Amino acid sequence: MSTKEMRPVRGTMQHARLPLVLLGVLTAVCVATAIRPAAGHLNWLLEVGPGLLGIAVLLAVYKRFPMSRLVYVCVFLHVLILVYGGYYTYAETPLGNWAKEAFGFSRNHYDRVGHVALGFFPALIIREVLLRRTPLQRGGWLSFIVVSIALAIGAFWELLEWWTTLVVAGDVGEAFLGSQGDVWDAQWDMFLALVGAIVSLLTLGGAHDRSMAALFSGSPTSPPPHPEAAP
Repeated sequence: MSTKEMRPVRGTMQHARLPLVLLGVLTAVCVATAIRPAAGHLNWLLEVGPGLLGIAVLLAVYKRFPMSRLVYVCVFLHVLILVYGGYYTYAETPLGNWAKEAFGFSRNHYDRVGHVALGFFPALIIREVLLRRTPLQRGGWLSFIVVSIALAIGAFWELLEWWTTLVVAGDVGEAFLGSQGDVWDAQWDMFLALVGAIVSLLTLGGAHDRSMAALFSGSPTSPPPHPEAAP
């Protein structure tokens, strides 16, 4: 039975516990890093704001459209990446600077990690929404559309960076852009979001299916025969 023909198991402690724990950890991390971010409050807000907006959307739709546990884990990891970059700026993260010195890189590559994540984690959210709310079935067309949307998100993020530099002058705008002198930075960022989305589908597609099955059944193997209500 497809996920479009089933109703998620709602209100169970088994499903609600993990999102609540992840939300609690993220709340603590965000509060701690927002008090005195090394890169300043405006840069922190610019970098972390989209992640906070995503969390707000997930909270708003939780009762009507709970997502699979794997998606919540992906959102958790993605926001942690955003918070770390927002606290230091992506060009000055200690982890990226360590890798730069240890491996002789010409730049701090944490920014590249962030753009891989921008394709990798949202791809599963897109996949789940399409599987549960559209006629699309698993297969080539689903994967193509998921990757295309993830690439569009990556491209739109580059536009946001550009628009921000036009509005926010000085070091903050430059730090948010994070090109580090690379004239091909925007192209690299979009390409890495594309790669991240493809790798996500190849490596986590099966695990995502099992996680969605657990959402509908309370266990990964026995989905109930209840039709999922239309939004």
